[in-house]
Amino acid sequence: MTQRISLTRYLVEQQRVHGHIPSELRLLIEVVARACKRISISVNKGALGDVLGAAGTDNVQGEAQKKLDVIANEVLIDANEWGGHLAAMASEEMEGIYVVPNRYPQGEYLLLFDPLDGSSNIEVNVSIGTIFSVLKKPENGGPHGGVSEQDFLQSGSKQVAAGYCIYGPQTTLVLTVGDGVAMFTLDSQEGSFVLTEEDVRIPEDTREFAINMSNLRHWDAPVRRYIDECLAGKDGPRGKDFNMRWVASMVADVHRILTRGGIFMYPWDKREPEKPGKLRLMYEANPMGWLVEQAGGAATNGRERILDVQPKKLHERVSVILGSKNEVERVTSYHTK
Repeated sequence: MTQRISLTRYLVEQQRVHGHIPSELRLLIEVVARACKRISISVNKGALGDVLGAAGTDNVQGEAQKKLDVIANEVLIDANEWGGHLAAMASEEMEGIYVVPNRYPQGEYLLLFDPLDGSSNIEVNVSIGTIFSVLKKPENGGPHGGVSEQDFLQSGSKQVAAGYCIYGPQTTLVLTVGDGVAMFTLDSQEGSFVLTEEDVRIPEDTREFAINMSNLRHWDAPVRRYIDECLAGKDGPRGKDFNMRWVASMVADVHRILTRGGIFMYPWDKREPEKPGKLRLMYEANPMGWLVEQAGGAATNGRERILDVQPKKLHERVSVILGSKNEVERVTSYHTK
């Protein structure tokens, strides 16, 4: 790529030239990108910035929070609180929604985010990230024109923007507004995200799978069948050898799949049979599922397309199978048959 295109210029072209997004959505995405730059700075400081270790609090799911979980959550709220483009926010770290203070004009968008995905990897210096999803506020929203939790309960197919920022050797922002997937790398000297890859495509076939093998004894039969076939290699029914990859950071695993293909699975298992899955539908599965679909891949819960799942509550969980199209379809067929 000979010409450097900034995130702002890319979004302006999406708005004015292609007509994919309105100006309010463009400005909202830029605010999220600036928040991600602030989070990236905190992550990069590590022990020097006193951001490592536990925060001494639990999130809404009863999980122990890291200091960076809390910092990232506050950065995203502070960055968007001034309003104008946003009506309300919802975070994986908060029990209820956060309505933008009414001293500002209320915007027409709803922002959902996982402020710091993969936080168990913070201390070992492995890639972590921020995941976000944007919905349009329903015209007939909450009481008296306000916002309610019900307004957020939209299927993933209603998303108008989604993406993640991965904090690794480089800080990379990955984005879709419904017209393919683009990647932007943060130029730390200039302080701006620069377009480094456009029209990202996931190969339909792969030889890599990502799953937590320590849970093998808890899996349902279709998942066990698929993994057994992969492990059998070229002498088995698949006729080829597979490699396993598992980072325990969804952002890192999905980024690898967008870069070179693969399949990621966090399926339902028998440890907590009453829960449909481990990952959060609205903060993780929906935005990642849409990104993967926009790059030519597929995303299901084992039986249906993730983006068609109608959420019933804000922190709903779901089984996730996403990545290279042919592999996802194979695992899904094992469930449906």
